[in-house]
Amino acid sequence: MDRTEIARQAALEEGFDLVGTAPLRPPRAADRFESWLAQGFQAGMGWLERQRERILDPRRILPEGKSLLVLGWGHRRSPVELEGGGRVARYAAGRDYHNAVGRKLRKLVRRLRGLGLVEHARTIVDAGPLLERSHAAEAGLGFESKAANLLHPVYGPWFFLSEVLVDADLGPSDAASPPVGSCGTCTACLVACPTGAIREPGLVDAGLCISYQTIENRGSIPHELRSSLGGWAFGCDVCSEVCPWGETGEEGAERLGTHARVAEGTLVDWLRTPEESFAGEFQGSPLQRPRRAGLARNAALALAHAPSDRGLAALRSALEDDPSPMVREAAGWALASAHSEDRGVRESIGRARMRAPDGEERSGLSRTLEESL
Repeated sequence: MDRTEIARQAALEEGFDLVGTAPLRPPRAADRFESWLAQGFQAGMGWLERQRERILDPRRILPEGKSLLVLGWGHRRSPVELEGGGRVARYAAGRDYHNAVGRKLRKLVRRLRGLGLVEHARTIVDAGPLLERSHAAEAGLGFESKAANLLHPVYGPWFFLSEVLVDADLGPSDAASPPVGSCGTCTACLVACPTGAIREPGLVDAGLCISYQTIENRGSIPHELRSSLGGWAFGCDVCSEVCPWGETGEEGAERLGTHARVAEGTLVDWLRTPEESFAGEFQGSPLQRPRRAGLARNAALALAHAPSDRGLAALRSALEDDPSPMVREAAGWALASAHSEDRGVRESIGRARMRAPDGEERSGLSRTLEESL
């Protein structure tokens, strides 16, 4: 058994579902990435531009590196909806995958070092400066789709990617064969995307993407996108759910479990969570990513798509006294969108606008009042 196959077997024994190798060199999709950046489709993710040189040449990450060990870990599960409404991307319903996969990678590196296969190594789980889908496709883990994700014939889009950069020269594994498949003439993801974020096959405008807006965006979500959010309170699975390849794979909900704030929480609970208890209540969950104000903003906007008496009361309260101007403004929009016929709603928004200092909160509430006439 050669060193490549030994490394592959070690990864499988550590619990990874997919394993492939690729040379540590510039990604095949480098030109496409540069064009994407030049068009500004990264929205507010300025770190992509700042890390551009390392992304375009991953040898800058590990100068001693020669190969990439690319790994996949399945996470398929049923759609996730909070009690009373509000949807969460499936991957985010349980424990944070960065932690779960990161632990597996560290164990794998210790094992590879113990076997004498590597000396220098660097692990990456999603957030590192690596064009991982391009490298993963070269390593045989799938093919890049029209929705700009990676698809595998067995796992569909429902698997996490991670990588180990190593100083070993690993060639193609004898036991691994690239998966066969393509999107063909299918355009389901382009048609179904609620905001039209997939501008053309393989080209996603992050500024229009619900996942970007509800996770990465630290400011107000643009008014013109709010009606298209469709109740998504964190992330979005639409392009994966409509994909024919997305119907494959075994149920894997037990791998990350279901966090208590998803299993037992509601949009109203999320909106009302105070800053001082947010970190504790959402500990270990990817839902911490947008921070308290971001998640409360999302909850307020999602309540417009799941109106209820309890939601009405929570939105009124948020409009009056939430500590975040962004959340107050989002609550005003949700009230106008879902409860405009209720007594006193318009007057409450008007009073909130008068209280707000000049800035995004006041301009947002003004626009809400104008559009609700």
